[in-house]
Amino acid sequence: MILEHKDDLKAFREAVRTWTRETAPPEKAHLWNRAKGADLLEVQKWWMAERRKVGLATPHWPVEYGGAGLELEHQIIIADEFARARSPGSEMFVISLNHVPGTLIPHGTEKQKKVYLPAVAEGQLWCQGFSEPGAGSDLAGLKTRAVRDGDHYVVNGQKIWSTNSMFASQCLLLVRTDFEAKKHQGISYLIMDMSTPGVEVRPIRKSTGSSTFGEIFLTDVRIPVENLIGEENKGWMVSQSTLSSERGVLSFDYGERDMIFLVDVYNQALKDRAAWLDDPELRREFITLFAEMQAMRQQIRALLREPHGGTAYSMTPSLIKMARTTLNNRIGAFRVRAEGLSSQFMSKEFRAPMYEYLETFGTTISGGSNEIMRNLIAERGLGMPKG
Repeated sequence: MILEHKDDLKAFREAVRTWTRETAPPEKAHLWNRAKGADLLEVQKWWMAERRKVGLATPHWPVEYGGAGLELEHQIIIADEFARARSPGSEMFVISLNHVPGTLIPHGTEKQKKVYLPAVAEGQLWCQGFSEPGAGSDLAGLKTRAVRDGDHYVVNGQKIWSTNSMFASQCLLLVRTDFEAKKHQGISYLIMDMSTPGVEVRPIRKSTGSSTFGEIFLTDVRIPVENLIGEENKGWMVSQSTLSSERGVLSFDYGERDMIFLVDVYNQALKDRAAWLDDPELRREFITLFAEMQAMRQQIRALLREPHGGTAYSMTPSLIKMARTTLNNRIGAFRVRAEGLSSQFMSKEFRAPMYEYLETFGTTISGGSNEIMRNLIAERGLGMPKG
């Protein structure tokens, strides 16, 4: 029923708003705000299934691959209404919803698109096998080997920091297929079924006690040649499409949810008559953080206005990534100081602030560390020399 209003944006927004509040009432938001691990995955799979019923699981994808073919303005409305309704997020499906189409639509075969893309709307979870223990942030330094054996590649190696790999059924995998080529060459891009014999995932336990990342160990894993994305030894070019897929609406969704979260923290403090509201310095610090949040949201809107597909390097995505992750870290530190001992405990509405604060450190590394972002800005954006 919602898609019937796609030509009338005002009616479309109202339909999305009504459906969202009926399907995931804001008063139940604590159920998904507090969930983590397997429980969070079940919540988000449920939410994906509900969205699929009304065409909102993958709304901007081409119709032939399970999408609704909606435009950017529709995506913004959906993200905005989902955030304002405090609906479940889809952070566990970031790879599935962004990296997979960002890779397969421009580079995949028609068979790969028709097999894998529609399955995402059905709740298929993907992970990414890029980073390796010995390569650090030097992605092209990967050493995982794939040797052609008939109609299969035999893969041996190790990947690390693979988000939600312990829950994923498919993996976007970078391997080295030419061992004599320069490091940015000789790389191939494969789709790997995580249930293939020889694939072992070991969750990485974080300081919070949870595990959202995993190490992937590959021992004589046989992957069909038909799972090759693009050309053999041309995987580095394909990977750039994957890495650029987090632009735009994903940043908008994160920014709006961050703002709503900060508003909810303040409203909860008013309700609880929190002591920090009587401290002028803490109130001033909170308002500063809130103002910076609003500035970041404006920066994201500037990103949405940037043309896509051009050859010029844009510093905006890197600037937003740094701004958002460092701001959330400072918000976490503020909450721990402002709430004192109570920050160690979970409330009805939120997970423990100390838990949230510790989580923010990882975001400054994942998705391209902030140090790498600074290098990109300096070298590609400002034209500064390397070294």
